[in-house]
Amino acid sequence: MNVPISNLRTLVLNADLQPLSWAPLSIWNWQDAFVAVIQDRVVQIKTYDDVLVHSANQSFEVPAVVALKRYRKRKKVAFTRYHLFLRDEFACQYCGQRYDAKDLTFDHVVPKSRGGMSAWSNIVASCSADNLRKGSKTPQQAGMTLRRKPFEPSPHELDAIARRLPQARDDLHQTWMDFLYWDAELET
Repeated sequence: MNVPISNLRTLVLNADLQPLSWAPLSIWNWQDAFVAVIQDRVVQIKTYDDVLVHSANQSFEVPAVVALKRYRKRKKVAFTRYHLFLRDEFACQYCGQRYDAKDLTFDHVVPKSRGGMSAWSNIVASCSADNLRKGSKTPQQAGMTLRRKPFEPSPHELDAIARRLPQARDDLHQTWMDFLYWDAELET
């Protein structure tokens, strides 16, 4: 194994063996997952091969994948910077160009100076250039068109978007793949 034990993480699944969240992916550090296993709050599904932790008189496997014992339903999505950018697929809603999160800004479709609210239905991801070009005008006044009307996403919608976006596969441990891509189309 190449990864130091201090860097190991554990994939957390809901009771239906689906990731608790894709947006962001539900991951705990291995120590928290280990404690949850010992306290019988989760079921250990998979462990890391050849990785053990030791007490004075016992050895334990390190959990790679755990599942909650009770199904946890997510009702709402928190209104956060990450979730907003994820909803908009990390793309400027004016020019359509994809950006890293650090290169995106928020744009109030109806500017705050004109009574616009800070809400899902009025904020979109925007590149700096388009945000400056629009300024304190509405998109129509600035001669700009929104690619998609802003909306409040459900947890299911955000998860679907997160699954579509390219992910660094190097960041995902091999033991997780059966649980992350079980519904992916099989190669023929």
